[in-house]
This record gives sequence, C-alpha cells and structure tokens, in this order.
Amino acid sequence: MGLAAAAAILWGLMTPANAGDGRQLYASLGDTTRAPIGWVEFCASNPKECRGGATQPRDIVMTPTAWRDLVKVNHWVNETVKPMTDMEHWGVVEKWSLPTDGYGDCEDYVLLKRKMLIDAGWPREALLITVVRDKQGDGHAVLTVKTNKGEFILDNQNEDVLAWTETGYRFVKRQTQSDPNVWVALGDNHPAVATASSR
Repeated sequence: MGLAAAAAILWGLMTPANAGDGRQLYASLGDTTRAPIGWVEFCASNPKECRGGATQPRDIVMTPTAWRDLVKVNHWVNETVKPMTDMEHWGVVEKWSLPTDGYGDCEDYVLLKRKMLIDAGWPREALLITVVRDKQGDGHAVLTVKTNKGEFILDNQNEDVLAWTETGYRFVKRQTQSDPNVWVALGDNHPAVATASSR
C-alpha cells in the first residue's frame, strides 16, 4: 500500500464523526516546571532554534494534506537517522542535538522533525517537545502536534502517527505553546504499565 493510500485510510479514521468517540483529545496541563537540561544546553549552543518570547498559541487545522506531511516527516526521519545513544555518540549521558551526522537518540529525532516542520511553515506553537515515560518506564522524548482534532505524536519508536492517548506512554512534561523555553507538567490519564521516578 502506498503512503498516500495509507494516509487516506488513516484520515478516514480521524474524521469529525469519529472524533467524539470518547477519547480525550488533549492532555491536561499542570504547573510550570523545569525545562530538561538537554533543552537548556541545546539552546545555549543553538539559540536560533530556541527563540522564545510570548506568542499566541496556535493549533494546526488537520487537513488530509497536513496529515500526509506529518506521516511523511515522521517516516523520513525515522528511516534516515540511525539510533545511537548519547554515550556512544558524544561520550556523555545526555546531549540534545540535531542529527546532522545521521545518528541520534530520541530527542535528536524530535529536534529534526520539529525543525523540518517549522522550516516547511508549520507554527512552532503547535509543535511541542514532550518528555514521556515509555512502555518500559524509561525516559523518552516525542513531538506533540496540537491540532483542532486533538494531539498527535511523532515518535521514533513508532512508524505510525498516533493520538497521544494511543501511545501507551505516561506523559510527564512539555513545552508550552506560548513559549518554547517555558515547560509545563502534564496530568496523564493514560499511564504506561511500568513507571519509574521522573528524572
């Protein structure tokens, strides 16, 4: 099945008639919290990628074209970037970077997906780097895309773009829509089976 056909089928599953199926469209936001140290250090090295300042929150209007773009970017980055831990790559436990050499770990995939979408004209306010606990309880980073049809997740552990409630992850914190350098804790009604203390 081609990418366009798959996108059309998936789009059919996301029509407004199916949007009211009882799933929670948006994560519950909590209090302001500390940004991950990896983000802070990334911003110190890449200030253009982290321009802050208060802006108006904007959600994407999810059209078939927008859905295809999300699927395409998620697939391309997942196929192109080869997984490598920060310790193997940089000799440190945690380093966020754009995977310009073709290697990276979860947050590097997220940074590239976010950059590609922003460069294509998507509003930064709808593309939120998010920290979760995955199904094994490990720390993991994904990209949340806020849309008029709910929140969708771009993830290097999954080829499919999923609604946030379908990931099986426990959502910990993410960027705010109004400022990428302000992070907020997330209230999560869909915890992973295994959990671990937040780092």
